[in-house]
Amino acid sequence: MSTPPRLAVIHTGGTIASRPSPDGRGLTPQQAPSVPGLDGVQVHDVQPFSLPSPHMTPAHMGQLAALIETLAPDHDGIVVTHGTDTLEETAFALHLTLNVPVPVVLTGSMRHAEEVSWDGPANLLDAAHVALHPSSRERGPLVVIGGDIFDARTVTKIHTTAVDAFGGYPGPIGRIDREGRAPRLHYFARPEPRATYRPAHLNARVEILYAYAGWTGEGYAEAAGRADGLVIAALGTGNLPAELLPLIHATDKPVIIATRTHAGPVLPVYGYAGGGATLVEAGAIPASFLNAHKARLLLLILLGQGLTREQIRAVFERDEF
Repeated sequence: MSTPPRLAVIHTGGTIASRPSPDGRGLTPQQAPSVPGLDGVQVHDVQPFSLPSPHMTPAHMGQLAALIETLAPDHDGIVVTHGTDTLEETAFALHLTLNVPVPVVLTGSMRHAEEVSWDGPANLLDAAHVALHPSSRERGPLVVIGGDIFDARTVTKIHTTAVDAFGGYPGPIGRIDREGRAPRLHYFARPEPRATYRPAHLNARVEILYAYAGWTGEGYAEAAGRADGLVIAALGTGNLPAELLPLIHATDKPVIIATRTHAGPVLPVYGYAGGGATLVEAGAIPASFLNAHKARLLLLILLGQGLTREQIRAVFERDEF
């Protein structure tokens, strides 16, 4: 007789585990949900912490990665429940640091358990089916929300309240639906090779600055003085006001140029003062297609591995993530 599939479900808190507090303080994580309607599967529930996702830190992400590596040899798939506010950051941190053979799928919900439209059970069941599907292997950590399957590198939260709150260019890489109780899963892309990293620590300080019309560098010197590296959410394809050019030129720490635009790469094509080409000449590093908060995590992990600024530049330029 064949052994039933083994699924580990790691609960970390978030709206999917939340209910209104009895003291009237609003929603708080209180009770981890169970996977509904998953017949013939051995489910192993683990709860390392119960946090609203704004309380999630890189240290928690490191603990989560270590736990997944411990559970992976004894399971056929792993699901992580998580609050949606920082879900994409945890997914990307795991993408960069995990190297396990079993699929890892993150999910959450936009509605809480006492709302009539609670989306938690469906998302959790979808995530379980994706995690146990053989086609999900070798893809790195995935995010499953509302039946859509996303790559951890590109997924982002695009709406504050809608049930279909996740997107990200160029969109989902797969879709899961159900025909009766049977899952119907389709991927639209093949697995891709990816680099993984083993940082000695995740306590480097990386700060994000946000560009805007008329910015003359307020806050830059202070951030550069206390941080180990900076990320700037710049304009368009990675451009800044002219006043930032000498500040970046004088900085010997890595400065990553992302974009505040919701999609598209950073390309150093403009040659005016503060244009992307001049920023690269001054030492800045384009973030490729990563948004600012994912570029921050990659920089933090590379600093934790002890890479130099030029080695960090090579990782971003070669898209080694």
